[in-house]
Amino acid sequence: MGIQFHNTYTRQVELFEPRDPQRVKLYTCGPTVYDYAHIGNLRAYMFEDLLQRHLEQRGYTVERVMNLTDVDDKTIRGCREAGIALAEYTAPYKSAFLEDLDTLRIKRADAYPAATEDVHIERMIRMIGQLVDAGYAYQAEDQSVYYRIQKFPGYGKLAHLDLDELRPSGRIRNDDYDKEHIGDFALWKAWDEEDGAVGWESPWGRGRPGWHIECSAMATGILGDELDIHCGAVDNIFPHHEAEIAQSEACSGKPFVRYWLHCAHLIVDGRKMSKSLGNFFTLRDILGKGYTGREMRYALISVHYQLQLNFTFEGLDAARASLLRLDEWQARLHELAANADASQAPANPDAFFQSIDDNLNISEALGHLFEQVRESNRLMDEGRFSAAEARGMLDWWADVDQILQFGSEAGPIPVEIQALAEERAKARAEKAWAKSDELRDAIAGAGWMVKDTKEGYKLSPLAR
Repeated sequence: MGIQFHNTYTRQVELFEPRDPQRVKLYTCGPTVYDYAHIGNLRAYMFEDLLQRHLEQRGYTVERVMNLTDVDDKTIRGCREAGIALAEYTAPYKSAFLEDLDTLRIKRADAYPAATEDVHIERMIRMIGQLVDAGYAYQAEDQSVYYRIQKFPGYGKLAHLDLDELRPSGRIRNDDYDKEHIGDFALWKAWDEEDGAVGWESPWGRGRPGWHIECSAMATGILGDELDIHCGAVDNIFPHHEAEIAQSEACSGKPFVRYWLHCAHLIVDGRKMSKSLGNFFTLRDILGKGYTGREMRYALISVHYQLQLNFTFEGLDAARASLLRLDEWQARLHELAANADASQAPANPDAFFQSIDDNLNISEALGHLFEQVRESNRLMDEGRFSAAEARGMLDWWADVDQILQFGSEAGPIPVEIQALAEERAKARAEKAWAKSDELRDAIAGAGWMVKDTKEGYKLSPLAR
């Protein structure tokens, strides 16, 4: 079947055929670093991580770039209110964002270009000059430079909009673009007093770039004029990605992107996430409630990227239980496979990977995974699962987990945990049930679970 993706541009599921049969050029829209990323942002980055890891598992080399938007209305307003320079204001949020990615086990991109870096500002100015010279852009009375959308025949095709049927609303100057504003968009914004010390000199006077040109310049400057995949959330489709196409293709004369992939929104308890509703969360908020990055990864990755994800704490608890089940299964396999001959390990079905091939169908893939868990556990219970089969299953799981990144990072059982478990076993033998329960809770509080079996107790790490 091959790998297939739903292409937003065509609204069809298409066979994936990159320009280079071995290398994929992938651009993903990153955060605006005026605050900590919220879990809705992180849902998009998680889907992109699944995409990259699967492409790599299937043998592609992925060259991935994710931008950092560090100059816009919000960052300028933030640094002005804080009374510090723009770079000083955004620096801690850039660092926090990368820390969040590591906590969620999201693979680092090859490059995280920031819009304010000189090399990118210079490229933005060159691209705008090229657009002005070709008649795609003009400087208006307010001294800002705007893109003339009527000049580009394909404008609106990504969002499937008929511009003639939409109400024109004129130009807007701020970065908080509203989907009702369909008119010419800003490429270069003339400096005003609210910008303070933020600004760069250009042929059109002092100012700063618009949001859209930032991504076009950084994407093409690093990856070249033609990309294989461009990702983002559905709210990036219009006007941001639509504008990227118009700018990039008007400059290069080449198709900008082959496949556009967009993920649906995250909501919380059935409602739009909002600070006013008290349901707005960053990753730090989630960790502060006692959950882990691994549990959050499971919760964010387990729903198909094109479906709305309803985040709940009950769902996080279910993620914790699922991870614990996987940990216990792996522990059983390791114990059984300890003396297996690796050369005799049988191959396992490819259904998991075939499901991911099918437009990243993670729900179906996880169904296949847990079917393997159920069946192999049943056979181990019946004594009908060999050491070689356990080794083969562990090899298969290692390939699966290259994509999922669900595996536990727990090391050897700490001596103090082992001592608590021995003390609990003694209490149970003496039928001191209250003390046994107390020791079990102490073990759990330290991040471990004790399970009683016919062969004695078993210790395993709680999901982390």
